[in-house]
Amino acid sequence: MENQVDLLLRHLDEHLLVEMTKELVRIPSYEGIKEQETKTAEHIRMLFEREGIDAYLDEVADGRCNVYAGLSGTGGGKTLMLSGHMDTVSPDNHPGGLAPHVEGGVLVGRGVADMKGALACMIGAMGALKRSGTRLAGDVLFVGAIDEEMKSLGTIDALEKGHRADGVIIGEPTELQVHLAQRGLEWYEFTFTGKTVHGGRQRQGINAIDKARKFMNAVLEELSPKVFERKHPLLVESTLNVAVIRGGTGLSTVPGLCKLYIDRRYLPGEAYEQVGLEFQSIIDKLAAEDPEFKCVMKPDESAACKPGYLHVPFETPKGDPIVISARKAAKAVLGFDAEPEAHPAWTDAALFSVYGKIPAIIMGPGAAAVCHSDYEYVPVEQLTGACLEYMLTALNFCV
Repeated sequence: MENQVDLLLRHLDEHLLVEMTKELVRIPSYEGIKEQETKTAEHIRMLFEREGIDAYLDEVADGRCNVYAGLSGTGGGKTLMLSGHMDTVSPDNHPGGLAPHVEGGVLVGRGVADMKGALACMIGAMGALKRSGTRLAGDVLFVGAIDEEMKSLGTIDALEKGHRADGVIIGEPTELQVHLAQRGLEWYEFTFTGKTVHGGRQRQGINAIDKARKFMNAVLEELSPKVFERKHPLLVESTLNVAVIRGGTGLSTVPGLCKLYIDRRYLPGEAYEQVGLEFQSIIDKLAAEDPEFKCVMKPDESAACKPGYLHVPFETPKGDPIVISARKAAKAVLGFDAEPEAHPAWTDAALFSVYGKIPAIIMGPGAAAVCHSDYEYVPVEQLTGACLEYMLTALNFCV
């Protein structure tokens, strides 16, 4: 008698996965496109309906729609959610761009790894489960979300409208391994105000760049070492990066304005409020020492979520059923039992975990290192592997 894995493998079509990924990549969904992700959402709905799986679109903002689908179980089992974002960064300078192609066993194109390949694998997994006649006790749900590259409006909207599950897989690229933690993220803007005068009257001005230098030195000498001392078994350490400085208008002018930007990645257990207070305490100290020191700190808008939400960290315990189920699936596909890892970038997994109270993991085809790069690709065999991992996780989890 054919076992369940062999049955699912018979209904897993690598050619179909590649073609679905290509179809999704050809549909532009980057910032600047009208109703940015909606054509992608409409195509995903069509792919599900072709498999006989109910799917629908739901507007989030300005004609931009999430897409939802579901495969009902027989009842009584845990519900698994498969989720990924439909937006991509711009295809500028990418040789594949919106014309995806296979070369040397890899599929090349903007969004194949981040993360239209994973979307195709999720659709393929649910379709194969349906075609194979597999009946799970629990439901398998799909959420295709808008706006992850910006403010995560899609995932937040899904949570605010009550979409829930017992576990969720985010299909960001992990090379098929299980990632169960990520750092929180905040970008801060520091504005230093001085007094602009002609360079020939330098002593009558206040050099804003010099004030920024004093602050930057204090951050790097006093705060940064403390930040990097904070450790985590998976995430390694907390981080602080002085990333951008802008100031001055010309060589003959004392600059009256300077802006400094810092990227702060913080660990589970570090309070967001305390992260900001550490910078503010340095500002207050320098202002007390120097009456001409004027600095205003605020979160940088380019990294802001919807008001009321933050780019928080998360960590799912190794003993959670979603982790156990996914590790078992990954072992079957990879051939070895890899220890769970931390994800290097921020993903919507944290929103599901912290705000939705849904145990979350990250698992998908491709490597994080190629995301947003001039040469984004995913190995074709990893598309097949991810699709099988999603099916096997559902078999292990939806009981």
